[in-house]
Amino acid sequence: MKSSKVLNVILDYFLMTVGSVIFCMAWTSFLIPNGLASGGLTGLCTIIQYGTGIPVGLTYPIINVILLILGFLSLGKAFGFKTIYVIALTSLLFDLLPKFPQLEVMMDEKFLVALVGATLESIGIGLVLLRGGSTGGTDIIAMMINKYWPVSPGRVYLYTDIFIISCLLFVPDKGLVDLIYAFVVMLGFSFGVDFVLLGNKSSVQILVFSSKYQEIADHIINNVHRGVTALQSVGWYSQKESKVLLIIARKYQMNEVVNEIKSIDKKAFISVSTAMSVFGEGFEEVKTGLKMKKNKEELENEQ
Repeated sequence: MKSSKVLNVILDYFLMTVGSVIFCMAWTSFLIPNGLASGGLTGLCTIIQYGTGIPVGLTYPIINVILLILGFLSLGKAFGFKTIYVIALTSLLFDLLPKFPQLEVMMDEKFLVALVGATLESIGIGLVLLRGGSTGGTDIIAMMINKYWPVSPGRVYLYTDIFIISCLLFVPDKGLVDLIYAFVVMLGFSFGVDFVLLGNKSSVQILVFSSKYQEIADHIINNVHRGVTALQSVGWYSQKESKVLLIIARKYQMNEVVNEIKSIDKKAFISVSTAMSVFGEGFEEVKTGLKMKKNKEELENEQ
């Protein structure tokens, strides 16, 4: 049991290290050399660098210290320690990687640079967040909000990044075109990080219309291990009463569930639709902020 926990910790830090390298290279190899910016704390530090010449490797750790304190208070010591590691590593990489000009990728097509940079950035940060860490900055804000309310990390980034990117207009030699490319990077990153974080958690709602509903329901529960709800129904053409099966499953389980249904009744009518949010046992926990409020009340009573 202990060895398993040790391996999990090693895996956490390995993936966070890989994610940090990918994240930093997105900026130092693609975005910054080609004069592009984006949102987030790194984007803000990049805009500061364009305007004042102060390198990202210096402003990035300083600003993160303030946000890191908030992370300790809201997300606990484990979060803080992992974040300290990632911030220290990324700060080192932001200082070290620019010293290797051979790693810089110069492109005439800035739109392609924006897409590549956004893709790498979302993959890097996604890996870090999946293992409970953060690169700091708006990542900390996103994780604090997502802990208590069902707001996707990508949406939090979207709102904060709009403000940061707007600051680009105050930088000399930067204009509307640079602003547009920054928004391209921001949108690509916003969608990308949601895909990395939530892609394997996407759910589907499956409705099954079959005369063999009882056999199908038993098979799905006992062999596929998914819950099934039988809804009373009436075929309006035939006026016959029957039952429609309602099944909620992960998106990656959809083909398995459909194939199992078809193996029992090839003529079964199946409707599949995407479920935007599924809360409850076996899926996500409802985040309403009530738990946080309850904990505060309990603490006050104890005092």
